[in-house]
Amino acid sequence: MKRLILKTLVAAVALAAFGMASAQDIKEHTIKFATQNPKGHPIVTGMEKFAEIVTAKSGGKIKVNLFPGGVLGGDAPNVSALQGGTIEMASMNSGILASQVKEFAVFDFPFLFANGKEADVVVDGPFGKKMHDRLQEKGIVGLTYWELGFRNMTNGKRAINKVEDFAGLKIRVIPNPINLDWVKALDANPTPMAFPEVYGALESKALDGQENPFSVIQANKLNEVQKYLTVTNHVYNPQSVIISKKFWDTLTNDEKKLLGEAAVEAGKTQRQAAREAAGSALEALKKAGMQVNELPPAEMTKLRDKMKPVITKYSASVGESTVNELMAELAKARK
Repeated sequence: MKRLILKTLVAAVALAAFGMASAQDIKEHTIKFATQNPKGHPIVTGMEKFAEIVTAKSGGKIKVNLFPGGVLGGDAPNVSALQGGTIEMASMNSGILASQVKEFAVFDFPFLFANGKEADVVVDGPFGKKMHDRLQEKGIVGLTYWELGFRNMTNGKRAINKVEDFAGLKIRVIPNPINLDWVKALDANPTPMAFPEVYGALESKALDGQENPFSVIQANKLNEVQKYLTVTNHVYNPQSVIISKKFWDTLTNDEKKLLGEAAVEAGKTQRQAAREAAGSALEALKKAGMQVNELPPAEMTKLRDKMKPVITKYSASVGESTVNELMAELAKARK
């Protein structure tokens, strides 16, 4: 019995020592974490949760400062800043990273996912990890995926009741080629623009419309400068939570583990907030006076058909192997 007690005490001391050593491996760091979305948006909710977890698990040694609302610039400048090491973290639409790794354009394919659960299986599985791994040679490390949600169309000119009603509208798009092409397929005029500039361009009528999830439209008060909202759910946006490789390479293994696990844990809160916010944001936009309509099933079929040549084109440029890998994961999600 004495031997058993002694062994237990030795094990306990060893574990305590290991815990102390692990704690000592956490050094003091300050992380600047940027996003385009304003405070109150589900992405920022996720960032706040991440900061809370990191503070708790690091014993306050790692401090996370949040920069919502595009105050550190648009997504493209944020990517450059990550690569240069002048900011440490950012959250942005995964498709934007196609400017760094062409395969990321697959996340902007129209009508790819039917719901968020399908997307979860794909981005949380081997496919999502492989995509983020490709970023390392570009000076970026992907930690996990959060959710922006399904994108819908707004404009200030007219209600959209049929596909032909999109013709001639000047629509802001995320600056990458696939978004230019699918808007052109609707006979509309795509205008690439950094998100912080969008409200002013809509207000001045330099733009007719834009497309974003309900929560983004509400959080950024786009209803103040847009009258019509058309429910299309045409693209689902996963959000890549990314970190500067220059910064990452200075971290200990314990610090890397802490930040990676915190991003995944915060993502659970973030995705739940995003999905709850979608419905409440739509109701709030209706109450705020936006005219909301859904296209009839026949028009949605026409809309999907308009997108097919774009999907075919970018399947070739992204690479058939990447598209096939994604579709295989998607098939698993639908079983």
